[in-house]
Amino acid sequence: MKDAGGWAFPAQHFDLADGEHGMTLRDWFAGMALQGFCSNPNAGRNPIESANWLRESGAVSAYQMADAMLAERSKE
Repeated sequence: MKDAGGWAFPAQHFDLADGEHGMTLRDWFAGMALQGFCSNPNAGRNPIESANWLRESGAVSAYQMADAMLAERSKE
């Protein structure tokens, strides 16, 4: 499994199960990247190509972006 970067919003919540801490930083970064992709879906494509790309490749690309962000973050 890839390095998930730890927890995005670490906190003690009483409504979470033992050992559960919410989403990982990798998931957060991927969600933010996907939000960016969706905010400009055409990005040089026609609308049908854009919809197909988001459906078929958007999530993969979002996690690739998240992995790149984690790798850059670890250089500090």
